[in-house]
Amino acid sequence: MIKSSVFAITTLLASCSFAGAMPPDSTSTIVEKTAAAYLIEEGKTLYAEGKMRDALNKFRDAAKKDVTSWKAPFWISRCHYEQYNYGYALKYAKDAVMINNNEVDKEVYEILAESYHRLGILDSAIMNYELGIKNLPKTRSAELRLPLRLEQAKYAKEQLAKGIENKRLHIEGNVNSGYNDYSPVVFDGGKSMYFTSRRSNTTGGGQNPSDQQFFEDIYSAKWNPETNQWDSITNRLGRLNGNGFESVSYVSEDGLTAYITLNNTAVQDAKIVTKSSDIAEVKWTKQGQWSIPKLLDKNINTSYYEGNATLTADGQTMYFVSERNANSKMSEIYVTYKQGNAWSKPVALPAEINSKGRETTPFITPDGRYLFFSSNGHPNGLGGYDVYVVERMGSSWGEVKNLGPAINTVNDDFGFKIYDTIGKAYVNGLEVIGDKASLDIYEFNLKSEDLIKSLEK
Repeated sequence: MIKSSVFAITTLLASCSFAGAMPPDSTSTIVEKTAAAYLIEEGKTLYAEGKMRDALNKFRDAAKKDVTSWKAPFWISRCHYEQYNYGYALKYAKDAVMINNNEVDKEVYEILAESYHRLGILDSAIMNYELGIKNLPKTRSAELRLPLRLEQAKYAKEQLAKGIENKRLHIEGNVNSGYNDYSPVVFDGGKSMYFTSRRSNTTGGGQNPSDQQFFEDIYSAKWNPETNQWDSITNRLGRLNGNGFESVSYVSEDGLTAYITLNNTAVQDAKIVTKSSDIAEVKWTKQGQWSIPKLLDKNINTSYYEGNATLTADGQTMYFVSERNANSKMSEIYVTYKQGNAWSKPVALPAEINSKGRETTPFITPDGRYLFFSSNGHPNGLGGYDVYVVERMGSSWGEVKNLGPAINTVNDDFGFKIYDTIGKAYVNGLEVIGDKASLDIYEFNLKSEDLIKSLEK
């Protein structure tokens, strides 16, 4: 029935074109408005599937056919926000309001607030969070976590007013490519790095049908002391990469053991079958190559997302992220202990650490004393994901502390790792250029002792 209706509209539009083109300033016809409505519904379906590029094209076509509707720019704004294009998200959200301020979906206040927040325009972000809370039903406002985000925007304004300089340094060279680059792991005394990227030369050349980006691959880089840059970038790492998602989160200092996250659910005839995202161990062999990834047992890997494993130096304690408790929480950090050749039943960290939002990318210091992680669910956040640290004190945990504006920004900051042996730390963050942004890798010149002391002031 839907196909017949679309065919009828297409035929009518074609016949209209023979009758003579409409003046460019004429009001949209009923036929055009109907066609635009179909395009918007198709776009919303694609949006729900995570296919932002295809959805964006549908909404753009709808906007051309019906310039009087707020719906197309509203959804264009949503697509841009999901792709880190915060300037464009703000522009189109404003357009939706200007077209029809009375009828526009009141969730536009969330888009406006979040876009202003990501762009660091905090007074406008606060105002629009408040408008969203005022105009949306209380249950919907809570679902969108607007009260929490308002609190975070106010916290960000307070912290940034202190004038503390963000000390991150953009890694130059070919580590950051213009694609999304993240999850750096440094070893071999700071001479070697693995990181994750979604570049066009990914192994197999495939794209994730969901978000329509290239699959993740693990890349290696070598430190060049002559140029003071990372070079020799390659993803030709033998059995470490396959045709799906691969990301490294831990490499032992001697470079002989690594833990990676795999997801081959979108790959046909995958050699390694995963239930979702799963954690695997790899070993460096005598033949000078990585072993075939070995998935951890069902104690660790479930049908839900598992990933981002980090281990203490002795290899006896592992922290990782799981969504196995997704009915009541989002993603949480779990801990497990080595028992012979197996891992113990994982236990979720306490609520002081695992918020009602998402926790991700844990990093445990080699001695097991400090756990760094990122979260978007703690009220003392600058915006998006912030990096936090908590001290392990025997069987309990200390106070969770935000690393502050010297490390965090109003955007997503995650994947923090610190290496005292070389006096460096690394983090993933957004490189905002104009109205667009991409994930890049940054470094800091610091040690954990100095960082912890700075938080006590």
